[in-house]
Amino acid sequence: MRAPTLPRLEPEERDALLLAAAPATALALGAALWTAGRADLAHWTWMAGVLPVLAALVVSIVRSLAKGDFGLDVIAGFAMAGALATGEALAGCVVALMLSGGQALESYAQRRARHEMTALLGRVPRAASVYVGGRLETRGIEAILPGDRLLIRAGEVLPVDGRLASAGAALDESALTGESLPVDYREGAELDSGATNAGEPFDLVALRPAAESTYAGVVRLVESARRSRAPMSRLADAYALGFLALTAALTALAWALTGDPRRALAVLVVATPCPLILAVPVAVVAGMSRCARRGVLVKSAAVLEALPQVRSLLIDKTGTLTTGRPRLVAVEPAPGVAEVDLVLFAASLAQGSQHPVSAALVDHARRDGLSLAAPTRVSEQAGVGVTGEVAGRLVALGRPDADDGSEPPPPGVLAVAVALDGRPAGRLLLADPVRPEAAQALARLRAEGLARIVLVSGDRADVAEHVGRELGLDAVVSEATPAEKLAAVADARRFGPVMMVGDGVNDAPALAAADVGIAIAARGAAAASEAADVILVADRIDRIGEAIAVARRTREIAVQSVVAGLGLSLAGMVAAAFGFLTPLAGALLQEAIDVAVVLNALRALGGQTPEAAPVAASAPRAAESAAA
Repeated sequence: MRAPTLPRLEPEERDALLLAAAPATALALGAALWTAGRADLAHWTWMAGVLPVLAALVVSIVRSLAKGDFGLDVIAGFAMAGALATGEALAGCVVALMLSGGQALESYAQRRARHEMTALLGRVPRAASVYVGGRLETRGIEAILPGDRLLIRAGEVLPVDGRLASAGAALDESALTGESLPVDYREGAELDSGATNAGEPFDLVALRPAAESTYAGVVRLVESARRSRAPMSRLADAYALGFLALTAALTALAWALTGDPRRALAVLVVATPCPLILAVPVAVVAGMSRCARRGVLVKSAAVLEALPQVRSLLIDKTGTLTTGRPRLVAVEPAPGVAEVDLVLFAASLAQGSQHPVSAALVDHARRDGLSLAAPTRVSEQAGVGVTGEVAGRLVALGRPDADDGSEPPPPGVLAVAVALDGRPAGRLLLADPVRPEAAQALARLRAEGLARIVLVSGDRADVAEHVGRELGLDAVVSEATPAEKLAAVADARRFGPVMMVGDGVNDAPALAAADVGIAIAARGAAAASEAADVILVADRIDRIGEAIAVARRTREIAVQSVVAGLGLSLAGMVAAAFGFLTPLAGALLQEAIDVAVVLNALRALGGQTPEAAPVAASAPRAAESAAA
């Protein structure tokens, strides 16, 4: 039996843990030496525990100042330097442990979810099968040149843009355009990289190198969006400058009035902002853990703090508001044909096809408990349909004739014509239905403070607008390219911080640009997961409202901890300024304050999942499919 492997630490987290280990080890060893009567060695041991933390802090402060940042870590730096200068090594070691421990918690919070993510280009194959002299050769996609002829097998992603060189092809373009149903193409059509072969293998003639392909363009948009997004403000930043000024004033006043540097050091030690350094990361990590238990992976502490501030939502349709999978929604048999027979013959034949529509028919029949017969003599032609024999009868599935007299299907619905022994037997209607929880999930998001919800989809206008009306959305943007989705994020900022929810490659730039980007990972593209700030592992959009409620409660607990902790620290600073606390006593008092605020911050782990505010009875419902 193999021993379980420990999670691999990233360099930043490893360095933070090693740094925190220095003062922790020095405190323990120094205490043992002090007990043994070697106070001189204990002093030098505690001093050695302070030095690496102080050196790392000085480097960090210099780098921050070069960027124009000025944070509360400066107080801790002065406290440690002052402790070493005045011989208060034990007090300095306690401050060093508090500071480095908080930094280790921050590193852990940043790393929690990142190891679950895949690389941005993970969706595109690294190699392709190229015809060379009548045989197939595996070649890296960077070596594919315009004019090369490729074999695209069933289920493979197109690595480059190209022209279809076979009779037909069926592509799943949902990750690129939002079109939920497979798209059929005929010979000579231009196909975009990033789409998935949903049918039989076909040949593709490359039109341009991989670096110039449609998918590569999306990647460049993602990188540009990340660079242009403003950094998120952190909760601790709101308290930093005022507390820093107050600390400097009290420290200077204590030194000026008494002339005693130890009095000033005692003020600095008590002022070390550990309620901010420790309480906020602890509360945030606890909140992130609660979200993870509900299938929501939050990539960073700043994102969790930003969630409750969002006021505008842009949301994709296919795979986000809808299930992203075609389902049978209606059966229209011809006169004299029973519904069950129509489904039975169609699903039996569909077993011999790799088309996503065929898979939907088979799944529906099996859910209904139908006993399917094995098809024989199956022949499938991409873009046309499939034929074969089932129980001695000739069955055909394909597109309805334009002049068959039947009414066109509703928006977003695909009609499949069924023929038995060469005669029309009826139609089967398939659609990508709205998620059952969609309406209630959107109503909860409004209750959590989102004032505007907009559907932004690459799908056709009639399909997107139908879903928008059904769910009562504020606006609909249809047939949107990745660049247009990016522009929609910029436009929505006039209403407040923006959240974007999606799952496709075409959503990745908008996810990267939004203040909070949320990707649905259950069937989404790796590009979306990599670009987003939050990953929904659970395939349920109602978890977004839960995550916002958890984030709001986490923020409230963090603010409680900070205000209480800084209030107690202020009282201690005043006491130290009047000489009632020595530097060591101040450090120990600060430790007691830290324990209190951390215990309070850990409340973010407990409690029931916050409920939403009551939703009006008139809220739209999604009990029916998009075909309703």
